[in-house]
Amino acid sequence: MPKSKCDKKVSLTGTAMKGLKLKQNLIEELWKCVDTYEYLFIFSVAIVRNSKLKDIGTPGSTARCSLAKTRDENKDSLHHVSKRLRGKVGLLFTNRTEEEVNEWFTKYTEMDYPRAGNKVAFAVSLDSGSLEQFPHSMEPRLMQLALPTALKRGVVTLLSDYEQARVLKRFGYEMAEFKVTIKYIWESQSGRFQQMGDDLPEGASESAEESDSEDHD
Repeated sequence: MPKSKCDKKVSLTGTAMKGLKLKQNLIEELWKCVDTYEYLFIFSVAIVRNSKLKDIGTPGSTARCSLAKTRDENKDSLHHVSKRLRGKVGLLFTNRTEEEVNEWFTKYTEMDYPRAGNKVAFAVSLDSGSLEQFPHSMEPRLMQLALPTALKRGVVTLLSDYEQARVLKRFGYEMAEFKVTIKYIWESQSGRFQQMGDDLPEGASESAEESDSEDHD
């Protein structure tokens, strides 16, 4: 699905807000999007990469906020959206259909460099010896990554075996998969809020969960 100026994406990450004014501006932007676009999708990401999020649509400010409260809700079912804004999730405002958005994100995946805590496809170990792929000017940067390196006759040399996630980027290993999963859809005209892949309306799903909870009490 190519980029479209008709789409508006607001990503919600753990980045701290910088002042009340920024929060107010973000909330105002969200309400404008609610009034402008036909569909709102809640998506989740396993690993957060702002650069990757910019590739899939118009970049938005990073924040965590409550989109709507029951007492000031101006469109049906928006309180369901605010309850799902937890963790590594984002909002995609668009006029594209549910089928178009779902098809695009089902196929969309990008490889990236792993960071601490990411699962990787295979183990990488660095054996001691010369690292001729690096110029001598890189040796201080490798030392900053805690690699036991030294310059021997102008060649960067690893003095002992080493393993660490951050250094994989320097060696060009892209093993972390960046993938977006569409979780929920909200439709402006009808007020429909539904989990993707679930034929039941959101209210019915919640009622069933509440009944199960009461049975266990």
